[in-house]
Amino acid sequence: MPVIDVHTHMLNDEWLNRIREYGGQHYTVRELKGQDVIHMDGAPFMTLMPGMFDYAMRIENMDKAGVDIAIVSLTCPSVSWGGQELSNDTARMINDDMAAAQTTYPDRIRWFATLPWEYPDLAVEELTRACDNGAVGVFVTANIRGRSLTDSDLAPVWAAIDARGLPVLVHPAAPPGVGEMDMFSYNLVASVGFTFDTTLAVSRMIFDGFFDTYKNLKIIAAHGGGYLPYLAGRLDFCYQNMPPCREKISRPPSTYLPEIYYDSVLFAQDALELCVNVGGAANVLYGSDYPHNIGDMKGCLSRVDSLPAETRRKVRGDNAMRIFNL
Repeated sequence: MPVIDVHTHMLNDEWLNRIREYGGQHYTVRELKGQDVIHMDGAPFMTLMPGMFDYAMRIENMDKAGVDIAIVSLTCPSVSWGGQELSNDTARMINDDMAAAQTTYPDRIRWFATLPWEYPDLAVEELTRACDNGAVGVFVTANIRGRSLTDSDLAPVWAAIDARGLPVLVHPAAPPGVGEMDMFSYNLVASVGFTFDTTLAVSRMIFDGFFDTYKNLKIIAAHGGGYLPYLAGRLDFCYQNMPPCREKISRPPSTYLPEIYYDSVLFAQDALELCVNVGGAANVLYGSDYPHNIGDMKGCLSRVDSLPAETRRKVRGDNAMRIFNL
């Protein structure tokens, strides 16, 4: 059974050039300690690594780590900048680039579609086009320039994804309020903020009744679901004792957690084991976060390989084969 990486990123030079030209004051590219770094509101946000732009390097590193297939996606800030025309065109450009990579490496590369989520009609059109070109899932940031994923304006996009039963990688961006919380200090955005963003997004989906509305969705909560596995009991206790938590759902929040998927981008064995215990062995998928500077194909796979044999087989690739219909 192949090892399949479901959380791994690729960019291209054109995407970066567009960030440089159209990112405005919000997103800029500056050199820091000899490396190009995307800055958000003047603070370092994402270090640009060579592997983000080089599929041949990716395949070489996959071979070294023992990874057979990568389901690649864009990363934050995705295409949520530059306005309607540029956002849509950039999504198409990224999707075409990933489709071309799959053609070049048909046994090694699959990909998540990037959509111009801020413009739902265009997003639905691009979803159709991307799927026709080979996309096996959809990438979305956990907030879209501060907008919740449960925003009613996005309902047409979710309905179209639900109709196809596609996996959706919910990947963090900088959560709203990072400046006010001084999260740029010590790079708390990366160490704490990103996982908070995913936790908030998926918790809101649960309490909003999202999974009762869209029954065919396969949500993959990045970085082991953020803090969700750790919060399962607290979510239930709030549901039992706080009426607002029961406005839209009629069963405990923890009962939704085995209906969500989780990647294995966790950096401690006990954290991965907790994720498996809460989400279920059938719902955890190997991921590496390569080629970010904290991406770790070998380490993440080593922790998966320390799980019991049957669980290990599922997480390494069986689960991904099933939910992506590979």
